[in-house]
Amino acid sequence: MKHLHFIKRGGWKGKQARSIWRMAIIWKRRATYCVYLTGGRKAGLLLTAAIFLLCHNGIFGRSLHPKVPPYPEFKVLILYSNTVEPDHVDFKRTAIAFFNGLQEGREFDMDTSADMETLCTKRLSDYSLIIMLNDFPHTEQQRIAFQQYMEKGGGWLGFHVAGYNDASTHWPWLVHFLGGAVFDANSWPPVPAKLVVEAQGHPVTRTLPSTFISPSNEWYRWKPSPRLDSNVQVLVSLSDENYPLGLKDILRRGDNPVVWTNKAYRMVYINMGHGGAIFTDATQNRLIINAFRWLVSRDPKGNVFK
Repeated sequence: MKHLHFIKRGGWKGKQARSIWRMAIIWKRRATYCVYLTGGRKAGLLLTAAIFLLCHNGIFGRSLHPKVPPYPEFKVLILYSNTVEPDHVDFKRTAIAFFNGLQEGREFDMDTSADMETLCTKRLSDYSLIIMLNDFPHTEQQRIAFQQYMEKGGGWLGFHVAGYNDASTHWPWLVHFLGGAVFDANSWPPVPAKLVVEAQGHPVTRTLPSTFISPSNEWYRWKPSPRLDSNVQVLVSLSDENYPLGLKDILRRGDNPVVWTNKAYRMVYINMGHGGAIFTDATQNRLIINAFRWLVSRDPKGNVFK
């Protein structure tokens, strides 16, 4: 319970101030206000001040101030699949819980869908960011809708298999979007790995240490490396100290970016996303939150965080 009282600055002092305190006490608890007056010469003045306070806070209708949202106003669409391999479903479950936690207090509106067809049925321009957790567009209509959204300034945060493409994918635009990266191989089983933060001045990585250990994940190798594309900025990569990485399927050497952005688009790809351990590390969570915030802040409609 919060007590609010009126004491004229430089005026009412000593016994006078204590008398005024006894005359009027206003309790505020959440949106409920109670005013108690005990009489006295200044009761009328205090009643006027109390009514002003209530009106000022919008209790009797319109506030005296323009209504300002108490949170940034933007919408996010999260897409996933429930029919993929179990480890990817586990990641989806923990990711939804993670982003729900960020939304606590309704800091933003979040829609979720287990159907990629949502790309064709929703007005994508309403969304500042599309997050793909464990799936990617499959049909020609879905791919066209996503491509048009991105080319008009849309935002994308993709995890792990959301960037998967190989010779059977037949989607040249996605390869271009990812900076030429095509899936070549992976490590197995999922293991932790030491990561190197390459772009420590970038908004996505500037709060991170120079290296950190990422929780167990299936690590992808790309050929060619997205680093070769002049539009790509690699943010995080596998440390050479990891090699050989894996027990059954082994990554033995090479340049392996795991987080990057294609500067021609508002996008970040994150290779992490296999299994339920991805969100168990505070440093990695910081990376994901930074990427989320940076992408939303670059919306052509304006930076909602300012």
